[in-house]
Amino acid sequence: MDNSGKEKEAIQLMADADKKVKTSGSFLGGMFGGPHKVEEACEMYCRAANMFKMAKNWNAAGNAFCQAARIHMQLQNKHDSATSFIDAGNAFKKSDPNEAIKCLNAAVDIYTDMGRFTIAAKHHITIAEIYESELVDIEKAIAHYEQAADYYKGEESNSSANKCLLKVGAYAAQLEQYAKAIEIYEQVGSSTMDNPLLKYSAKEYFFKASLCHFIVDELNAKLAVEKYEEMFPAFSDSRECKLLKKLLDAHEEQNCEAFTEAIKEFDSISRLDQWQTTMLLRIKKTIQGDEGDLK
Repeated sequence: MDNSGKEKEAIQLMADADKKVKTSGSFLGGMFGGPHKVEEACEMYCRAANMFKMAKNWNAAGNAFCQAARIHMQLQNKHDSATSFIDAGNAFKKSDPNEAIKCLNAAVDIYTDMGRFTIAAKHHITIAEIYESELVDIEKAIAHYEQAADYYKGEESNSSANKCLLKVGAYAAQLEQYAKAIEIYEQVGSSTMDNPLLKYSAKEYFFKASLCHFIVDELNAKLAVEKYEEMFPAFSDSRECKLLKKLLDAHEEQNCEAFTEAIKEFDSISRLDQWQTTMLLRIKKTIQGDEGDLK
């Protein structure tokens, strides 16, 4: 479907809206319905933005929504301003990730000012995802996941906070910030092990914490596994715990074959994910004579 007509119409609407804004600021304009003109202009910017969206001109749509957001702010319509900044961010996501982040941050500032921390957290996650997938800036993604987790915790949304923290933990370990990753996995493991619906996941978090310990120091890992078994007896019977003990024995003996065999056996029943595989490779590299893979 040809939407080029929509784009022309949108450009005209933008020009008309700009005119209304200018005349509303003049002396005569102020006397003859200044605020009303500004509201009309705002509506026109939003209509233009939606037409630009239909024409898939994402930059123009983002700019039009930004204009609407700024006018809503002038008129003290904070909620509408935040909504328009989100719309702008969603449009820019398709063309300019940095602009998208600016708009989403502007919305987050408004929501936190209004005390709407759950919504602010949700948009911090969106920003983190843009840093993750579009801009590949993991440090900044971590910062936004941490902020989201903080806001969720403050609102007692603990499961949402934990989801964000687990993202932080996974990235921290990848960046070799093992102490930070361990703290997060232990914290999330402890908070889920007493929950009947979530306790099954606790063993996975203690397993991940143990792998981080193992990379740093074998003795640390041994002590950590013992601690987790005491804290959470169900961990002792898990396949993850049995694997860790086999790996610790193989590592102590510097037996590369036994180490690899234990992993293969585990992986044939429960597939290891990319993160676990990366951590196990890092541990395996500390065994003398290692070939550097898990095959």
